[in-house]
Formats: sequence, structure tokens, C-alpha cells
Amino acid sequence: NILFTIGGDGTQRGGHEFFQEAQRRGHALAVVGIPKTIDNDIAFVSRTFGYLTAVEEAAKVLHCAHTEAHSVHNGIALVKLMGRHAGFITAGATVASQDVNFTLIPEIPLQLEGDHGLLAALKQRILQRAHAVIAVAEGAGQELLAASGEERDASGNVKLQDIGPFLRERIENYFKAEGIPVTLRYFDPSYLIRSVPADAEDSILCDFFARNAVHAAMAGKTGLVIGLLHDAFIHVPIELLVSQKKRLDLNGPAWRAVLAATGQTFGEDARVA
Repeated sequence: NILFTIGGDGTQRGGHEFFQEAQRRGHALAVVGIPKTIDNDIAFVSRTFGYLTAVEEAAKVLHCAHTEAHSVHNGIALVKLMGRHAGFITAGATVASQDVNFTLIPEIPLQLEGDHGLLAALKQRILQRAHAVIAVAEGAGQELLAASGEERDASGNVKLQDIGPFLRERIENYFKAEGIPVTLRYFDPSYLIRSVPADAEDSILCDFFARNAVHAAMAGKTGLVIGLLHDAFIHVPIELLVSQKKRLDLNGPAWRAVLAATGQTFGEDARVA
């Protein structure tokens, strides 16, 4: 008579359906959700467990990418990281590594062309420093790609187009047209950053979520997810939690830290710098 749903918004939507069906049947089922996603995009949860571990692994990839780009003249390293609708991993890894020159996230439309576009800014960086590192979230730049017809996966999420190869091709073609020889290395760590064991901080957070979930369920609470706000664990109705996604605040300290670390001012970034 207790169901724990451990996962992101897709998992919690499924838990909500179980909760509603139990209510219709008059079945005493306690449905309690535990927020678990490396994307850190769950509303009413300041940090999901798994996020910091993923950021740590992503930062390692960025360190390697920087070494690769710096080891050749006009080297460019392009790293695609997880983050379908929110840029928390890409932003966090950027600040952790301090090696990234351009950070691209879903919250900001990607401007490639023109004097204030990424390509022009990247050219300027190559001419001045002869190497560059680009970190791009998988959900960035979707407005530049062909529509997928709203095809969805098993969790109900719209399937994204692959920004990585698209960006790689556009960068290579641009520098070829400009007559500037570059060496571009493309990194796609994909599931690598989420398949490692949780670090100590995430393990501790997981323990707190788990014990709060058990206490709620044993008390007969149902239809809720354990949230975390201002260092306090709270009970959030599932229907409220799944009705919205948390996204990176472009006027908040996290994104300002990214701008300070990269120095980027192209496109929409100039507006929020």
C-alpha cells in the first residue's frame, strides 16, 4: 500500500496517474515521489540528487577538452552535455572547470550568424588566443534545427534533434569559408556523466530525501513529492510539481558566474550580461 516514485518529471507524472487511479477506486495507496534527475530541473527542489555528481564528471570532460584544444594551433573543442530543457549541468560544469569560453544553454536562443553571433565571436577568440572550448547543452539551439514533428519518448518528452553534429558542421564550414584552418574535436560523453556512483554529497542528500519520503508514506500522506527549498524538506503536491519545470535564472548568480568565467557577450548573452 506504499509506492515510491524515484525520478524526474516523467516518473512523477506516472506516479500521479497511480495516485489518481487509487483515489477513484477508493484504494488506500500512499504515493510519494523522490526527485532524482541530473538535469536539476524539478520545480520546488533547489537541488536534486545526482546533479552535483554529474557536474563533477562533466567538468572532468571539459578539462580534457581544454587540453585537447590547447595542444594544437587553432584548436576548438566542442562538448555536448546533458540538459534537455535546462542548462544547469552545462552552467555548473563551466564554472567548476573555468576552462570554457562559450556556454550554450536551452534558456537562451542560439544566435550563430551576424556580427553578434557565436561564429563571429568564436573567430575573434581563435585569432586572439588560437584555441577555444565550447560547452553546449543537448537542448540548446533546437530552434535552428528541423522540427521533429513533436515525436515523444516513453516518458512523454519531445524528442530533441542532435545539436552536436549540427554545430560541429556549421563551425567547420564557417572557418573553411573564412580561410582559417582549425582543428575541431567533438566530445559527447552522453550517459557517462550520469553512470558513475554518486559522490558523498549526493549520497547524503539521497538519504535525506529517502527518510523524509518514508516518514510521509508511513504517516499516510499521498499524492506528493518530497521537495527541498531553503534547506527545508517540504511536501509538494504531484500535480503542482509536474505542471512546471525549473529553468536557469538568467538574472541569477549561477548564470552571472558563467558569464564571468567565459567572458562571452555574443547574441542574447549581451542582454543579460
